Amino acid sequence: MNTLGDLLAAARGSAGGFQAWLHRFEPELAIQVEQAAGQTRLSPTGYVRAAIADFSRLASEEDWATLMSSLRDSEDPGMVCLRAMVDWRLTAHACHAHSHHAAAD
Repeated sequence: MNTLGDLLAAARGSAGGFQAWLHRFEPELAIQVEQAAGQTRLSPTGYVRAAIADFSRLASEEDWATLMSSLRDSEDPGMVCLRAMVDWRLTAHACHAHSHHAAAD
């Protein structure tokens, strides 16, 4: 079984290909990532990497528990991690300094 470190490394390693995967399987989310990245002056890959870093440092125990539950039966835990962490960052209104919403205010 993979460790959490293995999953985070896989997620970071997959960040560059994540946007292409999103365009293919979840085009609406791909557009959200591109818009959020533009608001924070990051590339989409940079935004995804920031989402991983922010989730690792700032996510609550509940967020982590939800992520771990979703990984249990996943065939691709790296993509599940990426998807969850990007979703978390896209909706992170509470932390003004780390949310892309800060740039929009």
